[in-house]
Amino acid sequence: MAEPTFRDFAAAIMKGDVDGAGAVLQPLLGLGASDARAAAQHFHAQSAAAGPAFMAKAMGLRTAIASGSDAEIGALLRDCFGLADAPLATATATLRGRPS
Repeated sequence: MAEPTFRDFAAAIMKGDVDGAGAVLQPLLGLGASDARAAAQHFHAQSAAAGPAFMAKAMGLRTAIASGSDAEIGALLRDCFGLADAPLATATATLRGRPS
């Protein structure tokens, strides 16, 4: 099976499959199952409320990973996925270790 991507996550969100989206986030962000599901739920709720503008903001994560600071990555993870504290630190470190 291929390594999951943020495209897989977005596809699950667009289908309304929050559980599937959470499962995709686990390896992408290095989170446990409950934190990943909560992050997917947060993302889904924000996406439904804000529409296309939110998805555009979320897509900024790729740029932040490639050229931004940990603070920029953290701000996007907080806003888009509702992460804080240890899960936020884990996700930031996981993304920093992943090729962009």
